[in-house]
Amino acid sequence: MASLKDLTMNFVKLERFEGGNFLRWQKKMKFLLVTLKVAYVLTTSKPEEIEGETVAEIRERQKWENDDFICIGHILNGLSDALFDVYQDSISTKELWEKLEARYMQEDATSKKFLVSRFNNFKMIDGKSIMEQMHEIEHILNNFNQHNMHMDESIIVSSIIDKLPPSWKDFKKNLKHKKEDISLEQLGNHLRLEEEYRKQDDTKDIKAHEKVHVLEEGESHKNSKKRKKYNGELHAQDGRNNKKKKEVVFLQ
Repeated sequence: MASLKDLTMNFVKLERFEGGNFLRWQKKMKFLLVTLKVAYVLTTSKPEEIEGETVAEIRERQKWENDDFICIGHILNGLSDALFDVYQDSISTKELWEKLEARYMQEDATSKKFLVSRFNNFKMIDGKSIMEQMHEIEHILNNFNQHNMHMDESIIVSSIIDKLPPSWKDFKKNLKHKKEDISLEQLGNHLRLEEEYRKQDDTKDIKAHEKVHVLEEGESHKNSKKRKKYNGELHAQDGRNNKKKKEVVFLQ
């Protein structure tokens, strides 16, 4: 099992937050803070110092202060240099966390509208791999999950089928007339197999075309030989006829 030190060192390798994909970054950051057992300071205020407090209460407050220092340090370290300069004066982790949420959650709300629009307007085209385009759609759907946006799977499947290009018209009809619902994974398998079959058919067509072309060239070559032979015989015959004509003229 990885040690706490290893986890912290691996975290340093992660990309720093620069203002985009806040929810993804926030989840990764929270995972680290939970692992370090300091995430509670995100939602818990500092215990107040009171007169006549017990040793246990003093230790509890000191622990909170220490954990808050660790927590805010990791969050600031997870920001780009530009954002670090903006938020470095935050008094507590809770304050810093709330500032980031207030600033970037709103931008993520705009991102949600953009993602929905991007998914709705996506159309597959001919001349490009269907599976490549399917992976683009899956990437959009993964962003949906990161933003906690949920859509019924049957609606997603139906929408993707509608996005298929014109050359897949018959395949689209067959899928739409299936009585049982298919999952997103099953749709991906259907598309992959169909694309493979089409590639095989295209290869066969090319080979058949090449074969016909070779046969046509062969026939053309044979006909050319025949024409040459025929023309040669004709010339020879003409030569003999000319000789005969000359002889007749000479005798007269």
